[in-house]
Amino acid sequence: MDRNRVDQVLAAAASVIAGGAISHNGHGNVSIRVPGTDEMYYTAASSLRGLTPDGICRVRLDGTLIEGDLPPIQGAVVAMHAAMYADHPDAGCVVHTHSPFATAFAVAQQPIDCWIEAMAMFGLADGVPVAAYGPRGSEQAVANIRAAVRPGVPAVLLANHGVLVFHRTPDLAVLVGGVIEEAAQAAVNARVLGGPVALPAGMREAALQRAVAFDAQGTRRA
Repeated sequence: MDRNRVDQVLAAAASVIAGGAISHNGHGNVSIRVPGTDEMYYTAASSLRGLTPDGICRVRLDGTLIEGDLPPIQGAVVAMHAAMYADHPDAGCVVHTHSPFATAFAVAQQPIDCWIEAMAMFGLADGVPVAAYGPRGSEQAVANIRAAVRPGVPAVLLANHGVLVFHRTPDLAVLVGGVIEEAAQAAVNARVLGGPVALPAGMREAALQRAVAFDAQGTRRA
């Protein structure tokens, strides 16, 4: 296997853990597409915590194992990663977790609205939809995910399961997963104060434009 690809997956998994948008046991999967091929590098371990190179495999998007080991329980959800790559040609990374607060919304089968400014800034101005439940890794589950994903929204909640995020790069996928978890946690906490209030539609666009106007150093772009 390509060590650089393996290192990318290890780094993405470590970023998910460091960001805290993951369950205590670390269950989840990270995959990275190999550009120009029908392949991805995929985490085949049962947890993203303490992931090592032995826990990463190379898989075709049709689910065929090329290198490494892929236990059946982990192989069952390869199809939902592959579906995101097939449907979104610009996607370079898919992250699936059971992050606690976002998963609470998935278990309640309730979408996450644009409750915090960061959601508007990072492609989630319309919130995060819920894909109807289907048995883990089944054709029905994958079909439900594909049907629920909205154009331009790089994430979906999996009813009674967890969260699926896809984006151009691992850094962006991990970032969006963290934003979703933050919004879900804030909404749950806000319920003791009367409930969360979504940003008005016009302000969501304004938040996005404000973010675009500044670069990472905080200086206004020309």
